Amino acid sequence: MQPTYTELRITPSCSLELFSDLVFSLGQEAVEFENETLIVRSEESLEMLRFGLEAFAKRLSESLGKKVSVKFEACEKTNEDWISQYRASIQPVEAGGVYVHPSWDPPKEGFLNVCIDPALAFGSGHHQSTFGCLQALQKYLPKNATLLDVGCGSGILGITAAKLGAKVEVCDTDELAVQSALTNAALNGVMYRRHWVGSVNEAKERYDVVVANIIADVLIMLSRELIDALSPRGTLVLSGILEKYAKRVETRFGELECVEIFTQDEWCTMIFNKR
Repeated sequence: MQPTYTELRITPSCSLELFSDLVFSLGQEAVEFENETLIVRSEESLEMLRFGLEAFAKRLSESLGKKVSVKFEACEKTNEDWISQYRASIQPVEAGGVYVHPSWDPPKEGFLNVCIDPALAFGSGHHQSTFGCLQALQKYLPKNATLLDVGCGSGILGITAAKLGAKVEVCDTDELAVQSALTNAALNGVMYRRHWVGSVNEAKERYDVVVANIIADVLIMLSRELIDALSPRGTLVLSGILEKYAKRVETRFGELECVEIFTQDEWCTMIFNKR
């Protein structure tokens, strides 16, 4: 008989990025994203992971002041080399002139190629918020700019910015994400000028561009620090924002000029200029 494995499908009602960060921090590496669902596969029991996510949803509900639910679907499957199947399911992404591909797929001629292994941390270009940020960087990143990526995840945005000629610093409150960003930077032959485990409040200078692909509630909470991190004529790129929360975000950052909003499948990327 062939060995089996457990497939657990996890669909939170909101804050997919936070749930995915927790899944990675708990040591799960075979994780696939399918729309707003995380798919975790393991030959070990996933009951403790499920318990942890349920507890996290309860704490997040208390923190956000609204009900956060998470739906689980578990099944047992025959092990037919699911790592190879997982890799085959990860398709490269074209975002304007940027081509994002995993290390097991070749680069594409005529594009700015960014190599990201999606199992390392959240952010492989497939999610609408990351896609929107890639579009914004190509349009609004000045030559030789300084850039800070807040909540860097896999490092995809910082790596893209570095390949576009920026001097890049990255940070994330998750140590695993920072390590993933460093690993992916090495895959791409780029280096960050500075990196740290923490948030924007630990920045030591002001930047021409600050990009933060998180969620609306956290962006609002960090609004003062994000604005203060901008140079006098700096550009702020915010993403991870559901369309229904866009007005709240725009109001909170009202001292800046909102110059454009990219919207895709109810997800917004907002670009602000410092007046």
